[in-house]
Amino acid sequence: MPKKAICFGEMLWDVFPKRKIAGGAPMNVALHLQHLGLDTTMISRVGRDKLGKDLIRFVEGFGLDTSLIQLDDELPTGTVHVDDSDRENIKYEIVKPAGWDRIAWDESIQRVVRMADVFVYGSLSAREPLSRETLFSLLETSDTLKVLDINLRPPFYTAELIEKLLMSCNILKINEDELSKIASFHDLPSKTDAALEKLAEQFELDLICVTLGAKGALLYQEGEIVSHPGYPVEVADTVGSGDAFLAGFIAKFLEHQSPEQMLDYACALGALVATMEGGTPKYDQHEVELLRKS
Repeated sequence: MPKKAICFGEMLWDVFPKRKIAGGAPMNVALHLQHLGLDTTMISRVGRDKLGKDLIRFVEGFGLDTSLIQLDDELPTGTVHVDDSDRENIKYEIVKPAGWDRIAWDESIQRVVRMADVFVYGSLSAREPLSRETLFSLLETSDTLKVLDINLRPPFYTAELIEKLLMSCNILKINEDELSKIASFHDLPSKTDAALEKLAEQFELDLICVTLGAKGALLYQEGEIVSHPGYPVEVADTVGSGDAFLAGFIAKFLEHQSPEQMLDYACALGALVATMEGGTPKYDQHEVELLRKS
């Protein structure tokens, strides 16, 4: 029986100069998890507009459970204006307000999260009060593994919000820049290993995963650090590469693989997606394995 995953937060359209692509970090993670064989449900909200209908139709094409995607009669479906003129440094303008700012809580959603194996969330979906309150209510579920993909997008976070999100998770996924920002919030040591040790101790984190872009990634767990140099590939764009990495990591974590195996698979999947355009390209498992063997 496949593991059950729930992803909470923004689903939207990334609007490029000449095209639009379905996106949003939690949605990207959800689609990759579904593609990797997990039974995945997305909790979000879209406008009752053409963009919303198109977005739901898009995720249904992946077999994703859309039963908990709410419809909003007033707010539009989320959009992000993307400047990809520099493929290694893509810039985003996240439009506000959007449907996913108003995700409503009810007991049926709480029950689904309570029964899941893993619950994935980020900081951006907590930028407005209603979705933030819903998220923190869902995080009160004690037995479900909670994974925070922190995804700091200024100006949509505060030190207080980040602290509260960190207090609720078991596993933290973070990049180098985000680690530096959190270090400044909490006066962490300048050395990475010491900073991760203090961060894990302060917030009782089981594991911290730090992505390093083209340099790979590392895992901190119980005082030990495992690193991976990453897979060198020809980059088409980096949109969604980190989301694919996280999905690969979660899938292998739930299979109880070793830290080295989890990191290797996640780096390979993230690198593979970077060779393709968009955050949720279609791929086959053998492509991931071919890259790992190379």
